This record gives sequence, C-alpha cells and structure tokens, in this order.
Amino acid sequence: MLNSILEDARKVITNPVHFYRDITKSGGFGDPIIFVLVMAGVSAILLGFFSLFGLGRIGGAMAVGIGGIILLPIMFFIFSFIGAGIMFVIWKFMGSQESFEVSYRCVAYASAIYPITALAGIIPYLGSIVGVVWWMYLMIIASTAVHQLAQKTAYMVFGILGVFLITTNLSSEMAARHLASNLEKFDGNLEKFEDMSPEEAGEAVGKFLKGLEKATKEQ
Repeated sequence: MLNSILEDARKVITNPVHFYRDITKSGGFGDPIIFVLVMAGVSAILLGFFSLFGLGRIGGAMAVGIGGIILLPIMFFIFSFIGAGIMFVIWKFMGSQESFEVSYRCVAYASAIYPITALAGIIPYLGSIVGVVWWMYLMIIASTAVHQLAQKTAYMVFGILGVFLITTNLSSEMAARHLASNLEKFDGNLEKFEDMSPEEAGEAVGKFLKGLEKATKEQ
C-alpha cells in the first residue's frame, strides 16, 4: 500500500499529465482518502521538525508536535472534501460531465505536493506562492486530461483563481507574521511590567493593541 502511494505521489510530481490521463475514475473514496492522510501526515512531521528551529511560515506558531500530526491529517481530510465540492461546481460550470468522485480523486491526488510546499514554506511567502501556482497547474491538467475541457478555458479560469488566492494568502501571511511579532514583543515586555510605572505599563499595552489592530486590518 505504502509503495503504491509513494509511486502515485512521484507520478503526480514528475509527470502529472500522464498520471491524470490514466487516473482511475471509479473504485470509491478509500484510496484517495488514504493518499490525502499520508501526504498530510508527512507534511505535519516536516512542519513539526522545522518548527523546532523556528522555521516555517510563522515561526514557532507552526509547531505542530504530536497533536498536530493527528490534527493536520484530519483538517486535510475535511478540506479535501470541501475543495473537491468547490472544484466539482467549477468544473460543472465549465462543462464537465464527470461525477463528484472523479472531482475528489483529482483534488485528493494533488495533495502529493503538500510535503514539498511545506518545505518551501521555510522561506517566507514562498510556500504560499509555490503551493497555489503548482496546485492550479495540476487543476488545469485535470481539467483537460480528466474532464476533457478546453485548455484555453482552463488556463483562464484557474489563472484568475490563482491570482486571487495568491493575493489572499500573501495578505493573510503578512498579517499573521505581523501579529506574531507583536505578540513576541508583548510577551517580552510582560517581565518588565513589575518595574514599570502605571503610565509606562499603559503605554506598552497601548502600543501592543495598536499593532494588533493594524495586523487585523491588514488581514
């Protein structure tokens, strides 16, 4: 089973056109769900490892630990169905005649890129860009190879969607980093509160709240 999953992941990464052209359109949800869970588990382990060194999209906040190795696959499992539902609607509007199961399989096997985008996330903002661009590219291939849709239409639809998601992700990551920075500064000032006058303590809290408000607005 594991060898088969790793081989499928290799094909998605190295030759996605061939993989999606030969993808099985039936057989239930079991295999693609297991694939998603394995890819999510690998991603969680990588994120947990790099967070030990303060690396990741928002540094220490990305520390997942043992709990994260359990929670992240569950989150990916839920979002795989949400994502497949969204893609099913989009593909239907584009003229696809395929079932929801086919849409789910297209989305689920695209999770092969998750461990790599987790590594890319070590560099600030790179993970967001690489993840969206690569995932949209796979959806374009799935549109033409599996759903038999026009390539020009696929590039237009997913190109626009990709630009929107990159803008949103970068904005969210910037806000998260700014918020994390303010929290670290506030945490560092807590130890000094005992030596502060009421006026100085109030000023420190005010600066923190202004930073928090700014981060929230940016998000």
